[in-house]
Order: sequence, then structure tokens, then C-alpha cells
Amino acid sequence: MLAAFPLTLIPLIAFNAIGFLVGGDPWGSEVFAITMVSGAQWSMTLADVMIVLAIVVLFLEIVRAARPSPNTIYNHIGSTVVLVIYIVEFIVVGAAANSLFFILTTIALFDVIAGFTISIRTATRDIALGHSIDGPV
Repeated sequence: MLAAFPLTLIPLIAFNAIGFLVGGDPWGSEVFAITMVSGAQWSMTLADVMIVLAIVVLFLEIVRAARPSPNTIYNHIGSTVVLVIYIVEFIVVGAAANSLFFILTTIALFDVIAGFTISIRTATRDIALGHSIDGPV
């Protein structure tokens, strides 16, 4: 059942935990800064870290979608529910009405679209492999 867990729920939980526990708008705060060889200062904010986390989670979800399993349909349902939660929270909750949460919502949307698309393509390929040159096996 853990294989059906939608990983895009992780950034949602992290956003809500940080956003509501810290309060205010913590997303612009600098997490770390590195001086580059050129002498320029590169820094990452908390919002940047959240986006990177969401992209890593999206990558893992796409890799999972590429492997057919019995839990795939449950993962698609879970990912769709998580997307609906993102959309409702973006519209209703004032703390989520920002660009960071919109980007996280878009990543959740891509997870749903990519998951269904990859599953359909995989199923189509599996069906096509069931035929021989002379006709169906």
C-alpha cells in the first residue's frame, strides 16, 4: 500500500508545516549562500528549496509510473486527490496564495498528467506486443 502513496503529498505537508508553524511569509528567507569562483554570491531561499524538493518528488513519481504495478491505479487516484487538495488550498487559504504554492500545484498537475500518460502508453505497448505478424496470438 505504501507503493500507492502519492509522493507529491510530501511538499504539500512540508509547505503547510512550515507556513503555518512559522507564520508570516518565511519563503523569502535565505537558507544558505555560496560565493562562486567568479566572486558572485549565490543564495537559495526556502522557496527555492521547496521547489527543488517538489521537482525531485516529481522525478520519483515519473519513475514509479514507468513501472507497471498493481498499485498504479491507487497511485493515480491518490495523486489526483492531492492535486484537488492543492487547488482548493490555493483558492481558499490565504497563506497558499503565492507563487511558490502555484508552482507546487503545477508540479502536482504534471504528476497527474504524466502518470496517466505513461500508464496509457505502457498499456498500449503491452497490448501491441500481444500481436504477432500473422495476427493476434
